[in-house]
Amino acid sequence: MNASFQQLCEKLSAAGVPDARYDAAELYRFVTGRDPRLDAAPTPAEAEKLAALAERRAAREPLQYLLGEWDFYGLTLKVGPGVLCPRADTEIVCEAALELLQGVARPTVYDLCAGTGCLGLAIAAQRPDAAVTCVEKSDAAWQYLTANAAGAPNLRTVQADVFVFWRTLPQGGADLLVSNPPYLTADEMAALMPETAREPAMALDGGADGLDFYRLLTGRYQAALRPGGWLVLEIGWQQADAVLALGAQYGWQNASCRKDYSGNDRAVLLQKPPFLG
Repeated sequence: MNASFQQLCEKLSAAGVPDARYDAAELYRFVTGRDPRLDAAPTPAEAEKLAALAERRAAREPLQYLLGEWDFYGLTLKVGPGVLCPRADTEIVCEAALELLQGVARPTVYDLCAGTGCLGLAIAAQRPDAAVTCVEKSDAAWQYLTANAAGAPNLRTVQADVFVFWRTLPQGGADLLVSNPPYLTADEMAALMPETAREPAMALDGGADGLDFYRLLTGRYQAALRPGGWLVLEIGWQQADAVLALGAQYGWQNASCRKDYSGNDRAVLLQKPPFLG
């Protein structure tokens, strides 16, 4: 029996950490490089480091920040304070984008509000012929984005505010726009889980009704797409009707919504009418 691992599980569980045993195992592997189920005990030096990380996790610092990296769609990305942690449900957005790019040769893609760059990087990795641009405003997130993008030959990074970036884009130059924008409402921002509260508000706060960025993206970015191009948006689980209504308001076509692994609405797909310039 690995007593140190059991104590770690108990400490995190007592602190209210969701999936405490999983987190304890990840921290144990991170510190020791060994599986706690097969390991007798950490060394004294490892035990000291593990205790320090346990204190931080018990204080509800995100596991991703403690590990310094997280996997997304087959990639391992650098993460830390100041950037939104990649989430498994966002892979649904990536899958939808890649499906829409099938049959499009050398597509031009923009990842808006890129954060770690998870969406743009995953698309670039799956489509080496694509020209992908990741756009991020936050200085704190920028360091993670540029570190993750280093070495990706078909991806460039731009530090810019999406509320004005649309003015710089050539009309009809993009095949697909993808975004996981801030979408929490004011009420949701006031009731965050402790871990989420440690993530940057800039990446979470979508305005009073959570729709500020969707109004921008549906209203201002259509001109940047070629006729028939697509806008793919991650949404909150209660926002499908509102975002689809914005799509209709601004003349998008072939609108649809996809659910995540938990059965919640997660991605809205909107097409620019093929006859528009």
